[in-house]
Amino acid sequence: MPQQRGFSRSDRVSEQILRELAELIRLELKDPRVSLVTLTAVEVTADYAHAKVFYTTLADADQRAEIERGLKRSAGFLRRELGRRVRIHHTPELHFVFDASVERGTHLSRLIDEAVQSDRHEEDAAE
Repeated sequence: MPQQRGFSRSDRVSEQILRELAELIRLELKDPRVSLVTLTAVEVTADYAHAKVFYTTLADADQRAEIERGLKRSAGFLRRELGRRVRIHHTPELHFVFDASVERGTHLSRLIDEAVQSDRHEEDAAE
């Protein structure tokens, strides 16, 4: 029985899709709404028919809505170009999903910083 190494084929395909889409968005996409977007992950279904593409941005909520519209509008172009670059039997339909984990992490970090600062002020006041 062969030893399984590291990633599954699905993981390798997801990583390749992530790299190719990031490059396509950065270099080929002409939609001005889709700027300052970072792709964080891609999850493909077992049959490769669909791919969830997780992204994040530092833009505010209004700009984020525009970015989402731009990504959805560009999905056909991105899928077609992806099909030319990635050699799989079926190029997945792309579904863009905002990844709020970076935003939550920033918020938690800010809360921790505020708590530490508050503790310092209380210690200084006690002395």
